[in-house]
Amino acid sequence: MKSIFLKSISLVLLTIGLWSCKKDETKTVSDVSPAGTLTASATSLNLVQANATKPALTLTFPAPTVTGYQIPVTSTLQFALAGTGFKVTKEIVATTTTYSPTVNDFNTMLLALGLKIGVSGQVDVRLKSVPAPNAVTYSNVITITATPYLASAWIYAPGAYQGWNPATADSLVSLTSNGIYQGIINYPAGQLEFKITPAKTWDVSYGDGGGGTLSTSGGNLNAGVAGLKLVTVDMNAKTWTITNANVWAIIGSATPKGWDADTDMKYINDGKGGYKITVDLVAGEFKFRMAHDWTFNFGGSIGSLSLGGGNLPIAAAGNYTITFIPVYGTDGKPVSATATVVKN
Repeated sequence: MKSIFLKSISLVLLTIGLWSCKKDETKTVSDVSPAGTLTASATSLNLVQANATKPALTLTFPAPTVTGYQIPVTSTLQFALAGTGFKVTKEIVATTTTYSPTVNDFNTMLLALGLKIGVSGQVDVRLKSVPAPNAVTYSNVITITATPYLASAWIYAPGAYQGWNPATADSLVSLTSNGIYQGIINYPAGQLEFKITPAKTWDVSYGDGGGGTLSTSGGNLNAGVAGLKLVTVDMNAKTWTITNANVWAIIGSATPKGWDADTDMKYINDGKGGYKITVDLVAGEFKFRMAHDWTFNFGGSIGSLSLGGGNLPIAAAGNYTITFIPVYGTDGKPVSATATVVKN
């Protein structure tokens, strides 16, 4: 009888244990709505520089809904040349349910995507919703027709870093021709001095007028410390500033320095916000990363880069031209990027 009683107790305890294990396996599920319908206030735009600060159009879309376990969802507007399948995009991270770029901002985007000044062209736009890397959804595609206009102007920064030759100096660009110019220049150690010229000649040049001002009779400007620097020049007020700029590089077994060190890319001062490098690679893998650090790195695939994505393959050794255009959020941190890798 005692044996039967003990067996009964053991059976009850075993049943409770199994029930408890089953209960522990209960999982909370998130249900995220797919990207909703995208609408536009207009699909044929008349872009005029006189209206540069006015809205070009308004794009409207629903906010994602999440039921169950709450997870973050990133909504991004993607713009690409019409008919290209969004292989190369300009992206805007959506923080509200509308986006109203100014005429100037939209014109700048058209030019960055490759539309020609004074020639009517088309871009496609869609909403990308990303609750998780393997759960991406897209909205309908809207095609917008517009003719971009020339709004940019340039000045130049000849200096020791490039042999004091105005004809080949890096440029600073004003995307709206408002007199304020910016550019990113790499100043090596011992080659920190430079000047500003309105044209690619020494006919007129600006140097250090003291206190952050420019003067045609001033001495050489100085970057202060070697490295990649953002130079800002206000030709209206004749002032200038210089600050550290984001460094983007390639790193990996396919690159000249392997996984041990970065190979820096050169910033291209054309208003598109991109970096470029022509380099000999070997078969292997690589990634893009910022500030020689893994905090912000991009991988995955060239056609669909993602933060922290997998290594990018290089199938065959050769000389390659690589371009990389990061997109930053309002906090200044990179949120997405596009790239091309072309074997020369």
